[in-house]
Amino acid sequence: MADYHGEEVKNKQVLARDYIDGNPKESDMYFSTNTIRLKVPDGSNAVLVKNLYLSCDPYMRGTKEKNPDRLFNSFAPDSPIVGYGVAKVVDSGHPDFKKGDLVWGVTKWEEYSLITNKLIESLFKIEHTDLPLSYYTGLLGMPGMTAYAGFYEVSSPKKGEYVFISSAYGAVGQLVGQFAKLMGCYVVGSAGSQEKVDILKNKLGFDEAFNYKEEHDLDAALKRYFPEGIDIYFDNVGGKILDAVLLNLRPHGRISVAGMISQYNLEEPDGIKHLLKVVYKQIRIEGFTVYDYYHLFPKFLELVLPYIREGKIVYEEDTAEGLESGPAALVGMFSGRSAGKQVVLVARE
Repeated sequence: MADYHGEEVKNKQVLARDYIDGNPKESDMYFSTNTIRLKVPDGSNAVLVKNLYLSCDPYMRGTKEKNPDRLFNSFAPDSPIVGYGVAKVVDSGHPDFKKGDLVWGVTKWEEYSLITNKLIESLFKIEHTDLPLSYYTGLLGMPGMTAYAGFYEVSSPKKGEYVFISSAYGAVGQLVGQFAKLMGCYVVGSAGSQEKVDILKNKLGFDEAFNYKEEHDLDAALKRYFPEGIDIYFDNVGGKILDAVLLNLRPHGRISVAGMISQYNLEEPDGIKHLLKVVYKQIRIEGFTVYDYYHLFPKFLELVLPYIREGKIVYEEDTAEGLESGPAALVGMFSGRSAGKQVVLVARE
């Protein structure tokens, strides 16, 4: 990277027009260019980064009001979109980061970002650069940690158990399935197209997979794939599929709830009819967020890096090139158009 240290340069950005409710549309975003000085303010502990990759993730939907329970809002009026990414440090006033460091964490949809306040706590230094940097938006980043925490820490898996994963082709789901297979579990995933189903079975190693859009009776579908019942359900979807799972869980089954994407945009959420099964079968349902498990990142790397290097874990990515491609890529991710983990390449290192 050229040494523009301290100079003022143009900074292209993707900004939100307003708070949004539900999935974003391209019209909710617009481009602007400002200028930024490539030096942190004197006395500041901020970190100035050049963004290399940006991540498109299901949580990047909107609520009309600022939510104080979140680490950040992806959409705030006339502000850059906020999300996870991979970046290179241009200047730093923080003792943990120096110029030239590669990092992943929460950044902004622009060429250069000044990371301040709580968002600095989300930055992780990238030590293992023999793997693609884009992996730190997914497999080695927040989605990977979500899969790790939700499966190993929340689900309490045992060898030989029966595992079902909804939205199994997503960045989290495809990893949960591979973790489960490596543990010796029987694994079935649901996805939204035959192409995704084929990849789950033929490339990612799932025992079975099905297209939920072609199943008119989800209870019957689960009984077909799990005649002996389900031990672990990793839930990314919620709603009708969660209700059907309750009918098919074995005694002492566990449900790890990472998300409920089917419910996010409904004015009236789907009702769950079969909750009494939680009592009869002594089922444990636990929701979680990845933020509570980031302290396990070193332990996660210790597990997953050898698997990646030995080819025991594979990963599907869909890369859109250029910051200007970001809005379409984000919208496409929500409509299921992306072929794997959706990443936006902003600049090469």
